Amino acid sequence: MASADQTIRTPSEMAPGDKKFLHALKGGLQKTPPIWLMRQAGRYLPEYREVRATCDGFLDLCFTPEKACEVTLQPIRRYGFDAAILFSDILVIPWALDQGVRFVEGEGPKLDALTSEQDLAALSDPTKAGEKLAAVCETVSKLSASLPKETALIGFAGAPWTVATYMIEGGSSRDFTKVKHWAFAQPESFGRLIDMIVEATVSYLSAQIEAGAEAIQLFDSWAGALDAASFDRWVSAPNRAVAERLRAHHPTIPIIGFPRAAGMNLYSYIETAGVDAVSLDQMAPLELIRHTVQPKLPVQGNLDPLALLTGGAALDGAIDKIMENLSGGPFVFNLGHGVIKETPPEHVTRLVERVRGF
Repeated sequence: MASADQTIRTPSEMAPGDKKFLHALKGGLQKTPPIWLMRQAGRYLPEYREVRATCDGFLDLCFTPEKACEVTLQPIRRYGFDAAILFSDILVIPWALDQGVRFVEGEGPKLDALTSEQDLAALSDPTKAGEKLAAVCETVSKLSASLPKETALIGFAGAPWTVATYMIEGGSSRDFTKVKHWAFAQPESFGRLIDMIVEATVSYLSAQIEAGAEAIQLFDSWAGALDAASFDRWVSAPNRAVAERLRAHHPTIPIIGFPRAAGMNLYSYIETAGVDAVSLDQMAPLELIRHTVQPKLPVQGNLDPLALLTGGAALDGAIDKIMENLSGGPFVFNLGHGVIKETPPEHVTRLVERVRGF
């Protein structure tokens, strides 16, 4: 696809009606890359906080299409990003499987943790996840009708390993003791849970695509918790299963994988996970990525969210370094993780202007 030396590349023509973001995911080159940010709709925006204050909890916001649509559109109006990502959460999949899920203010998500085979058996039919999450898909439909014609719409889900960590740990974890112990001690049982999550994820993402999503991102936020062999089994293989089944019914929809903190496992991931593009965290070394990953498939990333929080010369220098290394190949500018809630909105303005004026 691309040569190892990205500096010789020249922009390729977009077809009439192409969107910059989708063109990049097809391997297209542009004078300036498309840009969107993970968690671009969120607590750093005063207009988001106003809407959030009217909701009876976080899931109420996710499941109220008018409000979820509004907060998704807010950063598009303010910054003119090239893509909007559906406002929702990766933990709607456990909710659709009838696991208890709640969000505690100041603490984050809390789930009724799975501890046994009996708990697995009590989960509901994963093939019905898309139907149970109809309210989220209604948000997708509203967004599809409301976004500017040049703005792409991204649907998403948590990848199976990451969703499983929450379902077994009962929330976030520092060491993933419970989920890794289950995976090591009872791999067949753990595999059944992964298979259920794959099934539910395919049902849910298919419904998003049918409602108007034009690209999909799989968030494997805790991919970095696994050794190489476990990574292949519980990260790459389930990602591939989701991608292959989606592609069988929706062959033109690009799929972005985000195996956060994968480290060296990134290289096996891009070969085996079946994704069309890969999103990079801020630890990924830019020159190495340029020569080893970007020639194989488009990349997305990878500004440190703390550089965006800091602003000024630190932000400018970090932007320039990424652009110098990755803008010569198929590339989408993004963060290495989500926008931090304390980030001044004017720092995001500065980011967008500098990327587009580079």
